[in-house]
Amino acid sequence: MATQFPSHNKRLGESEQMEQQEIQTLRALMEYEAARTAPPKSFPDLPDIPAGRYTDPRFFELEHAEIFKKSWLFAAHLDEIPEPGCYMTWEQAGEPVVLVHTEAGEVKAFYNVCSHRGAPVVTEPKGKRLRLTCKYHGWSYSLDGNLKAIRDPEDFRALDFSCRSLSGIRCEAFGKFIFVNFDPDAIGLLDWLGPITDEWQEFQFDQCRLSARHSFDLDCNWKIAMEANTEVYHVPNIHPTTVAPLLDHRRNVNTLYANGHGRMVAPPPRIDEKQDAESTRDVGARAEIATVGEIARTCIQSYGIFPNWVSQLTEFVLAPLLFWPNGINKCRLECWTIAPDWGDGEGPDYWTVNNGERLCDILLEDTEFGTQIQRSMESPGFKGVPLSYQEARIYHWNQNADRMIGLDKIPADLAVRQVIGEEWVHPNEPRITEMTEQ
Repeated sequence: MATQFPSHNKRLGESEQMEQQEIQTLRALMEYEAARTAPPKSFPDLPDIPAGRYTDPRFFELEHAEIFKKSWLFAAHLDEIPEPGCYMTWEQAGEPVVLVHTEAGEVKAFYNVCSHRGAPVVTEPKGKRLRLTCKYHGWSYSLDGNLKAIRDPEDFRALDFSCRSLSGIRCEAFGKFIFVNFDPDAIGLLDWLGPITDEWQEFQFDQCRLSARHSFDLDCNWKIAMEANTEVYHVPNIHPTTVAPLLDHRRNVNTLYANGHGRMVAPPPRIDEKQDAESTRDVGARAEIATVGEIARTCIQSYGIFPNWVSQLTEFVLAPLLFWPNGINKCRLECWTIAPDWGDGEGPDYWTVNNGERLCDILLEDTEFGTQIQRSMESPGFKGVPLSYQEARIYHWNQNADRMIGLDKIPADLAVRQVIGEEWVHPNEPRITEMTEQ
């Protein structure tokens, strides 16, 4: 079931020169960003994001039906269902789903709905079985979802078992990371990720173990919480003693990818080049990913995967944050810590204190302010969001959201204009041209 890709050593041998060129380009872009006195000449003016995208039930319903039902969503880690027969329920996207590790070693996803009378096939959050048997009337399914047995078959006439399998959901994996998609016509997961699949090879998604997973309910629209983690414009104000000492927000480089994804790479401040950031980066880790390269080791690097994933990736930890809507003004934050094999005992926990007792200080700084932002956005004083160039990843996300929903389906007062063109989407890089012209 795990996605297979070339070994990192082979990839380095084939493309080492190109990687070094990419590193040099990123370093040059960092200095370009620090030196500029205005947005890049070819970067468009960003119209305001309409206020209703955070408060209007019409847009919330469109998100639910057209974005979360058509995107690849990170649902589980293989460590949660490690062996054939293991299963777990999953309902974060608002639908009853059961993930099953089959006898063939694959992971499959089904609606947790018996084909007889609609009862859930499994009711426990997690377990291990040879078959999935509905408690209501005893209909039994194989781990592949095929109907195998029913009670009192003599009471049915010509019941075709082949038409009564569990209803399947698209399920694919990147390494041990399991994704689902409710749209049967969606492009494959690797095509969805695009060039990010290559960029992530150095992090060994197929080797790292699940160390911690915790959830917290927040009193704000899910995009308010997510957007706090997709820009560094707020860092000097909200995180003066936590994040600000670790990164130079003026030298941050944003990259936009197809399908609404984005990346930020921010180097440490230059005020003290010899400062030791390891105590902050390693989060108590006892192992590291040896194949991680220079940029991830020396900079803060974070990816936003459309629609609701934000993840810092380092040599010590893969740390996705997932933001799930629970209503217009409420959401659930999932905090994951996935790390290289640390051996026996307890692994690291990147985002929480005392095994999920509370969020770490950085996330508290973001999320506590989110509640106040929500109240302000619900007032007549909130007209919309004027985004800066530094916040371009947010506008890029919104453009992709409208395209996924369908430009003709969005009320005019809720739509964003499609002003960031393909020339700003990776691998295109207009800033390089501007640097050479200076």
